[in-house]
Amino acid sequence: MKKVFVLIAAAIVCMSASAQFQIGGKVGFDLTNFWGENVDHGMKPSYQAGLVMEYKFNPHFAIAPEVVFASQGGKVNSVEVDLFDLTITGKKKLTYNTNYINVPLMLKYYVAPSFSIDFGPQVGFNVYSKATVDGETFDLKESTKTVDFGLGLGGTYNLTDNAFVQARYTMGMTKVFDGDLNKEKNGNVQIAFGMKF
Repeated sequence: MKKVFVLIAAAIVCMSASAQFQIGGKVGFDLTNFWGENVDHGMKPSYQAGLVMEYKFNPHFAIAPEVVFASQGGKVNSVEVDLFDLTITGKKKLTYNTNYINVPLMLKYYVAPSFSIDFGPQVGFNVYSKATVDGETFDLKESTKTVDFGLGLGGTYNLTDNAFVQARYTMGMTKVFDGDLNKEKNGNVQIAFGMKF
């Protein structure tokens, strides 16, 4: 067992020697909504916070996995629909809160020493799903898919060797809710600040 730990430690040292490896955290402001066929949802102010890692192979290419808690969802100012088992009629304010633990795996191409273009897949795990209609909250957890898949595209600007700012749009590729009539997919505009060490 000791030999395994020695080998792992040696591999980490070798990785650090041959490439730049950093780990840190980020927090950010998001604008989230739903998109899809016959979906008309407004943007909802949200937030994110989590851990980031970057492994830089050479001056131009890096891989950057993250584990981020993200408050997501959307809102509608006027609605007259059947919301799963609930019938909502008339003009109502409807807000969806569908929160996730997201795990993006971003591939980074450094077009300049301090700026990278980031692209990659993301898998999200739903941890909270509710809808609020005129102040009354309804639980949608049983009607929400547990796993969400998406693609992210954006950029990162390194302010210093440790501090960075980031902008990204993540487009959900799978439906948020169960059922044939529910076509909503996640959309997420992200602006974040972070530190890497």
